[in-house]
Amino acid sequence: MRKIADCRDYPSEMNCTLTIAGEEQEVVRAAAEHAASVHGHADSPELREEIRKLLKDEVPQHA
Repeated sequence: MRKIADCRDYPSEMNCTLTIAGEEQEVVRAAAEHAASVHGHADSPELREEIRKLLKDEVPQHA
């Protein structure tokens, strides 16, 4: 099942609305890179583990 990381779930000064969806490893990598480049966090194994814990399952949307 695809996973989602959604910045709207976490308070930030910039009210970021980015949502990242994909396979777990892809989402963790992209979310960590986003957190570092946009939000100023250090991309570390600890950050990636925290992101992994907070991922949600993607709910399939039917047309």
